[in-house]
Parts: sequence; structure tokens; C-alpha cells
Amino acid sequence: MKRLLALFLLGVTGVSYAQLSPQMDAYIRAYPQRAAGVIHAYEFHPIEDTPAPGGFKPFYISHYGRHGSRSHSTDKPYVLLRDCLQAAAEEGIITPSGDSLLACAKQMIALHAGMDGRLTARGAREHELIAKRMYQRYPRVFKRGEVHVISSDVPRCLVSMAAFTSSLRACNSKLPITWDCGVVYQRIITLNSPDSIKRKAYADAHSSLTAIPIDTAAVYSRFFTDSARGRQLTGKPGRFISAIFNLARFSEAYDIDENRYGFLPWDAVVTTYARHALQSYLAYCNSAPYGDEVMKNVAPLAGEIVRKADEAIAGAPVAADLIFGHDLPFMSLCSFLGLEGFGYPRLTAEEAYSSWPGARLCTFASNLQMVFYQNRRGEVLVKFLVNEQETLVPEIESFSGPYYRWEDIKRYIENK
Repeated sequence: MKRLLALFLLGVTGVSYAQLSPQMDAYIRAYPQRAAGVIHAYEFHPIEDTPAPGGFKPFYISHYGRHGSRSHSTDKPYVLLRDCLQAAAEEGIITPSGDSLLACAKQMIALHAGMDGRLTARGAREHELIAKRMYQRYPRVFKRGEVHVISSDVPRCLVSMAAFTSSLRACNSKLPITWDCGVVYQRIITLNSPDSIKRKAYADAHSSLTAIPIDTAAVYSRFFTDSARGRQLTGKPGRFISAIFNLARFSEAYDIDENRYGFLPWDAVVTTYARHALQSYLAYCNSAPYGDEVMKNVAPLAGEIVRKADEAIAGAPVAADLIFGHDLPFMSLCSFLGLEGFGYPRLTAEEAYSSWPGARLCTFASNLQMVFYQNRRGEVLVKFLVNEQETLVPEIESFSGPYYRWEDIKRYIENK
């Protein structure tokens, strides 16, 4: 992962800001579903663990996990496509591609079934598998004590929590687990960026920086034999293209493997992806223009994680503290901790638009695992895993490889 991030970020230099870097473009082309960005289903990559320094054994895990794959927050994009394409079919101006898109829209309406933001079967399965791998990777940790779990009160997070902990129980039927959620937890684990920052991020993501021309005539000719009439039926081209993009990016949540981004020209796909990624980075990560303001809101969450870790280090019988929440606090937390890609390096809007690897860093079911190690002298190290991959904190000197002294990490957090 570290090498991949470096390749992405090298693409910042010498690349026109009106397009993705060649590295990011190639990464998405290799698997077009990655164009969904934060809506992309979880990708598991092979794990390579750097051996812990001599004498250090894992004893505790602190985890923040985003909910798994879910349905869209509305079925309006699919209804728009169904209605305009059905009208085109009735008027006899629909193409074979239009017929295919119409069928897909009807399928998505049926799958959505009026359940806005619902965790899908794939979303539950993502968490089941992450939990199983965590247990198999660190069996020693789960011999120590209880697993304490808190969640956002949003249903997709609660179901993700249930899937994850049920999988842990399947690995060890005697594992003691406690579950909780409530207004106090909600305030801590779902903290958001200030509205003023989100408005600025949205404006930047829809500025002249991202105003790349899209051949809308080519889009309409794919679906309508009479493009002028097609425009009348769909309304604004941007709305029509956005509806197709949303159909494509949420299809994966239902285990649909078909690449539905093929309904759009590639420039429309990458431009829409890049806008979403830029907005996410500026609003929730440690960006050069807005990071200092964004980081203030995530400090309570980081403080709670430190408090619980110190309790475990002091001898509390806790094997793991698990938190289930959303993508925005996940990105902010990783940024606050200075993790590579989120908090370092700090990118400008132009650099982030070209090269920020959000398609890899934040997907459905993205997770941060802080794995704690201790030796017989009581010294404590911590290793950071983002989406189960070892990740560095570039601004801090490590003890060895990806292993950091807990005291150094705490000092870094307190200084923020």
C-alpha cells in the first residue's frame, strides 16, 4: 500500500490539473468500479505483516469501521432514468443501449425497494470477512478479555456491527462481547466537519478547476435516435449523466459485477469520480487549505480512543474496542492521526484533484485497526492498519518499520 500511495502522489508533479494523473487513471481503468470512490465496495488485498520487534506481542486492538455497502439514499436517479427512457421507448426513439439502461434502471428500483441507505447483503458480508480475518490474524488478542462495541445509531451501522460481532462469535463462541449505542456516543463517533468547510469544499469541487468539457452529444446518441428529443425528456445533461453514474456506482452494492460505467464516455466517468474525491478530501481530510479547521472536530474521537487504549494498557480486561460509524469521521480520524494518504502529505486542491487515491483509501467498510504490542518490560508499541494494510505515520520516527512507540503517538495527538 505504501508503494502504491507513493506512485499515486508522484503523479502530482508535471500533470495538468485538468485531468487525473496517469497513475490514478490507470488504477481506475484496471477496475472501473473504483470510480465509485467512497461508494465502491470493499476491496481486500493480500496481507503482508512486518514481524514485530523481538519480545513484543499483540494484546489489544482499537478499531473504527465504516458501515458496509449500502443502497443509495434515494431511488430518484433510477426513477429519472426509467421515466425518460420509457417515454423514449414509447416514442420509438430509444437505441439498444437505451433499452439496456432502461432494464438496469428498473432492476435498481426493484432492488432499492424503498429502503434508503439500507445495508445490503454484500455490506454485511464485508464485515463478516473483516472480522474473521482480524480474529485469525491476532488470535492471541482475543484470549485476553472482553470485546466492547459501540455504534452509530443509524441502522446500516448497527447491522454492520451485528455482522462483525456475529462473525467474531463464530470464531469463538465463548468470546465475551458487549454492545452499546446512544446519544453521547453518537456525538463522539459521528462528528462532522463544519458546514462552512463543506460549502467551500463543494465550491472547489465544482469550480473552473474541474470544468472539464464532456461530449454530451455522444452521451445522448448512445440512448436516443433523436438526441434533441432525448435532451427534452431527460432535462439538464448534468442531471442525466449523474443519474447514470449513480446507477453504476450503487450496482456493486447488490453484487452486480457488470461494469455499468460503460454506459458513459470515460471522460464523464473520471471527471465525476474526481469531483467526488476532491470534495471528500477537502471536506474531511487534512488538506492544505482546510485541514486545520477540519481536524478540530475529530479531536474528541481521537481522545476517546486514547483513553480506552490507556485503560487496556493499565490492565483493564479488554481485548478490543470496536466502533462502527461512517466514512466522514473515518477519513478525519485517519487524517488526525497523520496517516499516509489522509493526513500526510497535505495536498492543495489542484494536487488532490489530480492524484489523491481516495478510490483506494475510503470505500464501503473501510476500517482503521490500531494493534497494540507489549513486551515484558511493559513497553508499548502500536501499528496502524488502514483497510487491513500496514500504514505509516510519516511525521513520526518509528520504533521499527510500521511499529511506533505509543508514547510518541500520544504526544503527537496531544500536540494537535
